Amino acid sequence: MSDTFKSPITLAITGASGAPYALRLLECLVHAEHQVFVMISKAAHIVFATETEHKLPAQSAQLEQVLSEMLGARAGQIRVFGKEDWMAPVASGSGAPSQMVVCPCSTGTLSAIATGASNNLIERAADVALKERRQLILVPRESPYSEIHLENMLRLTRMGATVMPASPGFYHQPQSVQDLVDFMVARVLDHLGVEQTLIARWGQDRV
Repeated sequence: MSDTFKSPITLAITGASGAPYALRLLECLVHAEHQVFVMISKAAHIVFATETEHKLPAQSAQLEQVLSEMLGARAGQIRVFGKEDWMAPVASGSGAPSQMVVCPCSTGTLSAIATGASNNLIERAADVALKERRQLILVPRESPYSEIHLENMLRLTRMGATVMPASPGFYHQPQSVQDLVDFMVARVLDHLGVEQTLIARWGQDRV
């Protein structure tokens, strides 16, 4: 970790619909000068190719370079780790950042985290966040939710995780899809304690 960056934040991107949320969140974290530890599942690569104009490379080093160039990140600001990179800082409580976001969070990943499966680095990193009592934000995107999904969300909430379904509001009168994306990303940033100007807070225009 470089002393020139703000505290590192872990961002895991899984195969639920919602790639624009992940890309916008990563962009905002980079612009806020945080170092970001990134993990992207195989399914998320497919979703990115479907929902955005970007087809991300599979290799971690190439992906790190592409994301850095795309978002204007400084050298070392974005670090990408593969699914079995067990020597990554996020794999241990002694090295993992104090904050982690899974955005979007597939219901499969939700289930794996709730049961402590730790079959890949994303699941292990979330398990570390839970066991170390650190901040873990999950952004599931599914409709409708089954009883299994709801039970897993309840279980994780009781463990201390914050479950924030990708359910954008409309009270800010969105004019575009980007406005809806920004609504959810702004909520995540608020919970991370990262300053944001994407949307005005409720009642702010009346102060």
